[in-house]
Amino acid sequence: MVYKSRTRAKKGVQESETSLEGGGEGFRREGESRVKTRIMDSPCLILFALLCLIVGSAARPFYPLPSKVAEAERQPLQTSRPYNIAHRGSNGELPEETAAAYMRAIKEGADFIETDILSSKDGVLICFHDVTLDDTTDVAQHKEFANRKRTYEVQGTNTTGFFSVDFTLKELKSLRVRQRYPFRDQQYNGKFHIITFEEYISIALDATRVVGIYPEIKNPVFINEHVKWPNGKKFEDMFVDTLKKYGYKGSYLSDEWKKQPAFIQSFAPTSLVYASNLTDLPKIFLIDDITIPTQDTNQSYWEITSDGYFDFIKNYVVGIGPWKDTVVPVVNNYLQPPTDLVARAHAHNLQVHPYTYRNENMFLHFNFNQDPYQEYAFWIHKMGVDGLFTDFTGSLHEYQEWTSPLSSKDGSNETSLLHKIAMMVSPYERV
Repeated sequence: MVYKSRTRAKKGVQESETSLEGGGEGFRREGESRVKTRIMDSPCLILFALLCLIVGSAARPFYPLPSKVAEAERQPLQTSRPYNIAHRGSNGELPEETAAAYMRAIKEGADFIETDILSSKDGVLICFHDVTLDDTTDVAQHKEFANRKRTYEVQGTNTTGFFSVDFTLKELKSLRVRQRYPFRDQQYNGKFHIITFEEYISIALDATRVVGIYPEIKNPVFINEHVKWPNGKKFEDMFVDTLKKYGYKGSYLSDEWKKQPAFIQSFAPTSLVYASNLTDLPKIFLIDDITIPTQDTNQSYWEITSDGYFDFIKNYVVGIGPWKDTVVPVVNNYLQPPTDLVARAHAHNLQVHPYTYRNENMFLHFNFNQDPYQEYAFWIHKMGVDGLFTDFTGSLHEYQEWTSPLSSKDGSNETSLLHKIAMMVSPYERV
């Protein structure tokens, strides 16, 4: 019976539509006028229409573009535990510094997405780690670029390869990125292209929660030598100009900074000092292996980690980013007694964000029993670091969720928290 009634109703609608189509323009206008009059004269019809609109909205909610979500509606950056810094995105799973790697990292819970900024031949800032394209792109398969191989001096060493500074952005976009390590998932090789600094920023700003960015001024001495910008601007100027263009500003933990968090990082202290005169965004001084001097000032590891140097550099940076094996030395893949670097940095009010944490056994020291969670526990709870660069954002996020006092894994919404408090005090209630 229900089916037949629907059929008759549908047939009636079809007949009405046919009559309207054949009735001429005058009949159509007259019909529309009558309908409008009846609606305006009937409050019940108006109420019914509003009810339908409300029900329809509840049944099919409107989802705005993430970039259009009001700031007040976005989940703020957490600042109560060490920062989860997605090193080149979630590059343990996807090719590094690609849009896919950054979006995966955000999905997995990264607080910050980290990138390395270089430049194309025509002065466009790009996200890419190496000054050469050889290891993580298919440039060698492009016969049209066979004559682009060059040898340049990079940080005091002659390096041969295909350099990004010899390719325009259009040419770089024709390349495809591949996974750096052969023991990682290779199925995504050739599927993603190089992205620009601005595209990377857009990924962070389009997230449905507040996600910070952590760009590096990469090889500034080399870039300033090979790329020239109008009006005498330097690489560092273009870098900061891009951040300002997208509204990044404010000192660490200021209200402005919390809306769009960013750390500027570099191994080059002169670049950090220079950038300090352009923006008050917080900066991190990266520290390499004990055998590698600074690329711009040629200072030794021991000089730049001295108390005297910390007293100087803290005027320009809020923290340091050391290689973790210099903080806790390693011999035969076993940890040795920790240095006092973290304690001394903290004494100078400097944060410590070591790099890089990786899940694979070849990167895990024997002390951690092939368990990345044991490594996180050591660095967070024993060493007391303030942030961690990791290739596996999801692993670090899951570890922190499971070990944080108010973890969402424990159902820590407001109702659950109140319930826990009630359970705690119930034994002391009066009978």
